[in-house]
Amino acid sequence: MHRFFTEEINSASGEIRLDGSEARHAAQVLRLCPGNLIEVGAGDGRDYTCRITKISAEEVLAVIEDISGNAAELPVRITLYQGFPKGDKLDLIIQKAVELGAERIVPVWMSRSIVKMDAAKAAKRRDRYQAIAEAAAKQSGRGVIPEVGAFLGMKDAVEEARGLDRILLPYENAKGMNHARSCIEDLGRDAEKGDVQSLGIFIGPEGGFEASEVEMLEEAGALTISLGHRILRTETAGLALLSILGFRMDRDM
Repeated sequence: MHRFFTEEINSASGEIRLDGSEARHAAQVLRLCPGNLIEVGAGDGRDYTCRITKISAEEVLAVIEDISGNAAELPVRITLYQGFPKGDKLDLIIQKAVELGAERIVPVWMSRSIVKMDAAKAAKRRDRYQAIAEAAAKQSGRGVIPEVGAFLGMKDAVEEARGLDRILLPYENAKGMNHARSCIEDLGRDAEKGDVQSLGIFIGPEGGFEASEVEMLEEAGALTISLGHRILRTETAGLALLSILGFRMDRDM
């Protein structure tokens, strides 16, 4: 069943409406017809099974036939603060981070970020990144479309992360796998109790973190952990940690 997102749900009439790119995709790409069933997410943690009653490239109307809870969201809202990488690596990172349960991805200019760009180009890139996140959310059955945040400098990113319940910093110089396992287990237990509801993960760019950046994060309360004896690439490290967290915290089916 094809999946769409909308904020236009009329509870009184039991009808949903798709417009813009969602309507065009349904009508012109998928060539759906009246009578076809679709699945719709509204960002409220529920899935709506709907039957199309009217369709065009401008508008799709459908009636709600069933409502069910969406089990795809993790109990902790995870923000991935990703050191801005070279080339198109961020495309892959965003796509897979959404599949693995991240609620938000924030590109961060760090000391060793190689690529620099002006504000106009960054804004254009952000639009493309958001489209990647939306497509990944549909493919993976997410109940929300994760946000790709505005590009931030390191200091602003750390300051923003101070408002989260926990911050994790995978760092190649960190020692002790038992310490890392203990941190993950404690985080999982606190999430189950509802004591942790938001989490930030900081991943360095290709050259890693400067020592001053690690100090800044640790001063903000970040837990520095190891992901093993192998040095992971920037496009691998965040996804590895998201996989570990998802396995530990995902709800029972």
